[in-house]
Amino acid sequence: MAETNGEPHAIQLRLDELLSERGMTLTELAARVGVTSVNLSILKNGRAKAVRFSTLTRLCETLGCQPGDLLLYRPDNK
Repeated sequence: MAETNGEPHAIQLRLDELLSERGMTLTELAARVGVTSVNLSILKNGRAKAVRFSTLTRLCETLGCQPGDLLLYRPDNK
């Protein structure tokens, strides 16, 4: 299970898969969404404590997906 500041969580973002499907880089996504590559990397690697709804909205708009396409719940982190 991923940890953020010692607190375990089971939510993962499927950014790698969605970027690959769309032929887009993390840097390109960051520019289109209006956040830094560092912040997207933190989200992608499961180190984020939270995601703003405005960021989630822009990710979905840019990637042409629904929030459920981006987020996974994996209680055993497999």
